[in-house]
Amino acid sequence: MERITESPSIYRNLEQKSTIELLTDINTEDQKVALAVQKAIPMIVPLIDAIAEKMSQGGRLFYIGAGTSGRLGVLDASECPPTYGVPKDWVIGIIAGGDTALRNPVENAEDSVEQAWKDLCEYDIDSHDVLVGIAASGTTPYVINGLKMANDKDIITGSISCNPSSPLSDVAKFPIEVIVGPEYVTGSTRMKSGTAQKLVLNMISSSVMIKLGRVLDNRMVDMQLSNKKLVDRGVKMVIEKTGLEYDVAKELLLTQKSVRNAVASYQQSNNMNNH
Repeated sequence: MERITESPSIYRNLEQKSTIELLTDINTEDQKVALAVQKAIPMIVPLIDAIAEKMSQGGRLFYIGAGTSGRLGVLDASECPPTYGVPKDWVIGIIAGGDTALRNPVENAEDSVEQAWKDLCEYDIDSHDVLVGIAASGTTPYVINGLKMANDKDIITGSISCNPSSPLSDVAKFPIEVIVGPEYVTGSTRMKSGTAQKLVLNMISSSVMIKLGRVLDNRMVDMQLSNKKLVDRGVKMVIEKTGLEYDVAKELLLTQKSVRNAVASYQQSNNMNNH
């Protein structure tokens, strides 16, 4: 396989550059990422459809990865409950080395060929679920072997990597390859590769949640009302749908706990009054 993620940067003598040169060069490289993701859309579509189908039947979505890739999976999973009001076990992110690895490197964690399946078994993963492996190189043993075991158990598998024809893509039933080219700092895959993975994860979780009905029109009607900003946003959404005064809408929202429930309650009340 071609290890593009490890190939030399096209820029030289970085330590001699000015700040504006560094930033301009990095931004030039970052602009290539969205175009690389665009090319990968035909690979992303079938995975999203498979995830949505499984989750509509009660299944869960799992992400596994190591290092930056693992952190990005955990991040995407952790943002689903507050954004879409879903249970915290709908989307589960697992990182090689456990939660310690979110802040600190865990030696040899990504090289384990057995640990991924052990980690997944703690959540009783089964054929109702979907597993997505994330690895910029597409060669991480932890991730590859986790997907191999999942395949053996008839679990749908997907992958996100940044090298063409990687071992991870060979294992995944729905491989996604986003070929972003060499990193600005040679081999620093937290840069363009990490950005590409973040974009694809946003696409996956957002699209799946929309398909599962967690968005109405273009609004997060099930978001958790966990701070003043989100309450205010929710109140304005209720006002938009009901025409209520701010204070009345706020009281209704806080009573009903979500925009969806507040609007439904208002409409139900109106219907009863009209009859």
